[in-house]
Parts: sequence; C-alpha cells; structure tokens
Amino acid sequence: MIKLFRFLIPPLFIGLGIAFVVIWFSPNLRSAVLPNIKVPNPYSAKHMSFADAVEKAAPAVVTIFSEGISSVPRFKRTNTTQELGSGVIMSSDGYILTNYHVVNNADQIMIILTDGRTFNEVQIIGFDTVTDLALLKIDVQHLPVIPVDDSFSARVGDVVLAIGNPLNLGQTITQGVISATGKKLTPDNSYSSLLQMDAAVNVGNSGGALINSNGTLVGLTSAQFRTRYNIDIQGISFAIPYPLAKEVMEKLKRDGRVIRGYLGFTGNPVDSTGKVITDLYTKIVGLKVNNIDPLGPAWQAGMQNDDIIVRVAGNTVNNPETTLKFIANTQPGTVVEFEAYRNTKLLTFKVTVAKLESRMQ
Repeated sequence: MIKLFRFLIPPLFIGLGIAFVVIWFSPNLRSAVLPNIKVPNPYSAKHMSFADAVEKAAPAVVTIFSEGISSVPRFKRTNTTQELGSGVIMSSDGYILTNYHVVNNADQIMIILTDGRTFNEVQIIGFDTVTDLALLKIDVQHLPVIPVDDSFSARVGDVVLAIGNPLNLGQTITQGVISATGKKLTPDNSYSSLLQMDAAVNVGNSGGALINSNGTLVGLTSAQFRTRYNIDIQGISFAIPYPLAKEVMEKLKRDGRVIRGYLGFTGNPVDSTGKVITDLYTKIVGLKVNNIDPLGPAWQAGMQNDDIIVRVAGNTVNNPETTLKFIANTQPGTVVEFEAYRNTKLLTFKVTVAKLESRMQ
C-alpha cells in the first residue's frame, strides 16, 4: 500500500500544479472556477500619489504680500516696493516662518490663508539675516499646523515636494530630489547650512514648505539665489533645513533676535596629513584656519592662518558642523580653549568669543 501511495502522489501533485497554472492564466476559467478571487494589481495610482502628504501640509502654507515705501521719492512720487512670498504656519496660535527677504523693509504685510482668510495686522517677532529667516505672528487661534518630525534627517536622494505661491498663480506643488545637504552659498557664512534639490522654485516660493512624501516639513524653500543672480537656473534650488529653522525660530520667540558667537575665521576640514578633505569618506581630524580676521578674537589670541585646530573646549574636532554650531551657540564673552597644530607643534589658545554682527540685507 505504501509503495502504491509513493507511486501515485507525485503525479497527482504535478497534475494539480499544471491545472492551477492553466486556470490562473486563463481569465475565463479563473472567473468560472475562482469567481471570488481578485488578483491584486501591484501598480496603482495610489502608490505613486503624494496626495495624502499634500493634504496634510498644504493648509499650513500661506501667501505673504509685503509692501515698503521708499524714503527717496522719484520724480516727486512715492516709490513703493512689493514682495511676494510664502510662509509656513508653525503653531496653531499664529506663529509663521518665512524668508527674511520677503518682509525686508516692509511697511505693510498681508497674509492670506488657503481658506481665503486675510490678515493685515501682522507682527514681526524677529528676523535673522544670516539664515534669511523671519518669524511673524497673527492674532488667531486653531490654525492648521505643518506636520514636523524632530527625528527626521534629510538625506541625499529623498523625494521632496515644494509648496508655495510662485508668481501669484495660487498654491502650487513641485517635486524634486535632494541632491546635497550642508551646502553653503558663500564661503564666509559658516552658520547657514542649506539643502540643495531640483524641485522648481520661483519668485513667490520663498518661505514656502519643503515636505517629504509623508507630508513632514523638511525645510523652507528660498528663491533668493535665483533672483540675486538674475539668471535662468534649472534643476538647482535651495531650502533652509527644518532643524536650523526650528533653532532660529525658538531663539526669535524667546529673545526677538539670534545672538551668535564669533571667532573671526573660517575653516576647512583636514585629514591626518593636514590635507583639505573634499569627499564624504575621509576621516576628519581637524579644522584648518583660513581667512582670519586681523582684528578678530582668534587673531588676538594668537591664532594664524593654516593652524590646524584639533580640540575645542576639550572636544575633538571630527565634525566641523558640530564645532561651528558649538561656537555659534556660545555666549559672547565666554573664554574657550583651543588646541591647534602649527607645523608639528601643538599650541593652546584661550579665545574670548565675540558677538557676530549681522549684516542688514
């Protein structure tokens, strides 16, 4: 009997398998034999849609109109300047972040919500020219708030959506990919770290939201780079990352301004041989001093160009961003100890941190 089963079972399973394959790939047979089974489609519009993300974030993106009156009338007529931008609602009680250049020198600011409500009484809580951020306040409650995630870290390759009001066409969504993080548009600005992406950003997008595919705030877009150089740029746009924007916002809410420490030099990361690092893989062992301010705190303490800083306040310099952030957050007047190599000699400097003076734009 056992031998009979061993003889019959293999052909039986083979036959059942063939029948299953024939039925599965024959629509008529499948609908007749398996009328209640639906074959799932692995590709659908929902999988490729960012509608849920936009639905979460878009109500918290506002339009901002600002108008300034020039103090030097032309041809005996009052000269006015107008600016169009966007903003992001950061709290339900009316705090709104935008770019500083959107409200720079504004005598009148108007904010329009996505539901059509308009506010002409807008308070400027504070601004920061270094990061090009401004914090506004309107007197209203229960506003829609942009979703945030403090644990999220933007990475190269992330898909992002820019939400704003370019050219006053109404709220517009553009898509892109983050191509770089930690970008600096000017070598003398070590305190502003930007995201680079290829989402389309035009005049009016400034201060709008950059979100990920979950609808979470990644940063605030800026069209200033495009307008500053007045050139046709394609595939390159920038945004202020959310962690930096949040840090500035909290300082503006608390103090009405951002106070940063200043040492009077810029620096480049170097490897163990003292060579400047240009890739993302070589281990950083120090910060090479350059562009030292001849009257700055570092110079007064005895530092020179080409000194290689290896320790700051007892901490090893293995991440220049962390070191610069520490300096920026150090209260002016604080004495900080630096250890640096000059040629092969290790030197110690005690530097009194000064206040970074922000330049008006």
